[in-house]
Amino acid sequence: MRIGVFCDYTINRIVVAYNVGSYSIYGDTTHFGSILPNEFIDVSVEGKKLRLKVGVVDKGLFSKITVQQNNIGSSITLDPRTNKTIKSRKYEDDIELFVSENAITIVNLVDIDNYLSGVVESEGGGGQHIEYYKVQALMSRTYALKYVNKHNKEGFSLCDRVHCQAYHSMLRFTPLIREAVQLTTGSVMLDEKDQLIDSYFHANCGGQTSEPDYVWNNAIPYLTTFVDTFCIYTKQAKWEKRIPKTEWEEYFSKQFNYPIQDSVWREKLYQFKQDERKAFYVAPSFGIPLRDIRQKFGLKSTFFSTYLENNEVVISGKGYGHGVGLCQEGAMKMARSGYDFRQIAKFYFPGARIIDLSEKQFFKQLARSGPFKL
Repeated sequence: MRIGVFCDYTINRIVVAYNVGSYSIYGDTTHFGSILPNEFIDVSVEGKKLRLKVGVVDKGLFSKITVQQNNIGSSITLDPRTNKTIKSRKYEDDIELFVSENAITIVNLVDIDNYLSGVVESEGGGGQHIEYYKVQALMSRTYALKYVNKHNKEGFSLCDRVHCQAYHSMLRFTPLIREAVQLTTGSVMLDEKDQLIDSYFHANCGGQTSEPDYVWNNAIPYLTTFVDTFCIYTKQAKWEKRIPKTEWEEYFSKQFNYPIQDSVWREKLYQFKQDERKAFYVAPSFGIPLRDIRQKFGLKSTFFSTYLENNEVVISGKGYGHGVGLCQEGAMKMARSGYDFRQIAKFYFPGARIIDLSEKQFFKQLARSGPFKL
């Protein structure tokens, strides 16, 4: 996998230093020795090229710098020097550096299982049951393979941001995650047309998952709303936020031409009940998407009710995230309750099925070779 890292930042200088194993250094096609313990290279932007220093020795300007592991299991430390607030990170396998838009593009060329181990730790954290880590690995692998060409124009496959998958480091603190990834190697989820599914997930659904078209205007056959009681007593199941009444009125009046002057409708602007997930605020006829309100006021989810208290609109909400697909806190509870990763996956993606890619490849080869004969 080619994964763009530090994509949230503009990096003009970076130090690549030893962590584990050893690495060969290449400026374009020229070899400049290895990075061994206590050694490093210093790379900075200069025009449309990169200046390479091995230690403090200047080696010149190059279009591309590659740091390539000499043996399996090596890892490297990346320490951006552009901004002191950016913390260093560690990554397994190889690193490639080149200039794009006057900054350094940093690409981790990484084995897919090493990548997924880092993703699952970044997304799910530590201290969870192995069956939860397995289902997160299954979903992350499905996503990575489905969208492997998402950032091709930028020189890599996927980025490290949440809109692809969070990948803030190699696996560092939770060895159980690597075991979970390896135990599900090759497993992905397919829809009824044998296509990789959109393996969406979120932190907490608040007790009911969301219809995809409530969020993105597109229905997904294998994802429909249903009640999920596994997450309702977890830490992110409920929340509250207060908005000044005048600010609330101004937003709806200006943005949606809401009839504030009508006494009946004005009252409904403050009193909204959502026992089950809806797509629109007050009434569908007003065309006020709940997702727009969430974005405007920085709410944790669209699953909320409102009421007026003094001069504030109180927003009483449930869940955290878009609510589509797998509820992470629900899946964690299911794993602790004895469900295996296949049962968890089928619970949240009832219209999908799990297959092993190696089996799928075998059947493709069998089909090409003609009718099977004993």
